[in-house]
Amino acid sequence: MELAFIPSPERGVVYLGPIPLRGYAFCIIIGVFVAVWLGNRRWVARGGRPGTVADIAVWAVPFGLVGGRLYHVITDYQLYFSEGRDWVDAFKVWEGGLGIWGAIALGAVGAWIGARRRGVPLPAYADAIAPGIALAQAIGRWGNWFNQELYGRATDVPWALKITSDTDGRVPGTYHPTFLYESLWCIGVALLVIWADKKWRLGHGRAFALYVASYCVGRFWIEYMRVDDAHHILGLRLNDWTALGVFLLAVIYMVVSAKKRPGREEVVEPGVSDGSADESDGDGDSAVEDDADLTKSEAKSEAKKT
Repeated sequence: MELAFIPSPERGVVYLGPIPLRGYAFCIIIGVFVAVWLGNRRWVARGGRPGTVADIAVWAVPFGLVGGRLYHVITDYQLYFSEGRDWVDAFKVWEGGLGIWGAIALGAVGAWIGARRRGVPLPAYADAIAPGIALAQAIGRWGNWFNQELYGRATDVPWALKITSDTDGRVPGTYHPTFLYESLWCIGVALLVIWADKKWRLGHGRAFALYVASYCVGRFWIEYMRVDDAHHILGLRLNDWTALGVFLLAVIYMVVSAKKRPGREEVVEPGVSDGSADESDGDGDSAVEDDADLTKSEAKSEAKKT
């Protein structure tokens, strides 16, 4: 007897006239805004200029979306290129299907391009944005709830997820809400990184590496619970192997980086660390006022000499 469960939405899209508002896309967008907002606060606290995080995100986000979609399509190619499937569906991002591994990898390429254009070190930027990325993932996972996808094994626990759709091979019933587990885990990862960064002043990409390693730990056991189709290698799902490999790389990076470059960067953005950041939205008023004050001071000095 089902005493309690998490209901699934009857549909993942709401229409405002002819305009569709899709729950999956909405969660992704909200997550991006949260990541940029928190990243900007952390960047300014480290001595950076307001707006730099958003400027770099303009490059990182599109690259990340493309990378996430590519990873999903490549690793689940049978959903789009097997017999009876329409390859055009590979472009329908709004229907779900973004692999975090590809999103982070290609998103880092976009961030590198944006960081070079701004003249800031990518590791420092990554450290600032790391907790925000984790929160973005926590919010984005609710897009899976709207699409009734990526749930775990059947269960009758009070917090079970009620699946009502029978499309694409789904069997209506109650299942472990792995989307919720990962969402809560990501919130914990964000808090962990913020706490560790404050306590040990992590720098040179180590806060980002901590985010990656801690996320992989949660993804490993959550992935193991999922029942959707996936490629298996030696009894483990492909994403489990990916999580294990990425975890090891992140830990190695933290250890090596701590030995070679201990501490935190003194300067994260040229021209800002000395407090000379332009507070007037780049209109140059502050600089003009400083020059005027300097001119007055020099005039008074000359008058005293004469």
